[in-house]
Amino acid sequence: MGSGGLVVLDERDCMVDIARFFLKFTQAESCGKCTFCRIGTKRMLEILERLCAGEGRRDDLEKLATLADYVSRGSLCGLGQTAPNPVLTTLRYFREEYQAHLEGRCPAGRCPALIRYRVNTNCIGCTLCAQACPVGAIAYRPYEKHEVDERLCTRCDMCRQACQDDAVEVVSP
Repeated sequence: MGSGGLVVLDERDCMVDIARFFLKFTQAESCGKCTFCRIGTKRMLEILERLCAGEGRRDDLEKLATLADYVSRGSLCGLGQTAPNPVLTTLRYFREEYQAHLEGRCPAGRCPALIRYRVNTNCIGCTLCAQACPVGAIAYRPYEKHEVDERLCTRCDMCRQACQDDAVEVVSP
């Protein structure tokens, strides 16, 4: 984030994904001189990516906290010492979101591997969602309630954005 930065988030933002975003940045910016920062942030990022992909393991949260402690105490520069802060903060204040990811759900509906799209009863058959879908996961059927073919859906969110009747919704399995 840098000096004097401010980030505003709400319930539509996934805290696990936010922690991953900031850790990806700091991991890429690491000079690589100290092992804790170079390897520790890489391992933390791997765990966060696994969680966001719905492949989290039972002991991942404890490993994250332990690695974060090692990285912050063992790194030589300010970048390495503060790199784990987004992970530690989100673990502390939003642990339930991490737990949900371990259960295969993303409460914010942001992690593509953990969400599905569904057309609800608001659908009037206008076909805007079908026209917006780049992979044809919604069949073009005028004046009929549409359906999302989960096998084809890439979770790009184009259908939901195109729908003017709030008929396309994101659901967490």
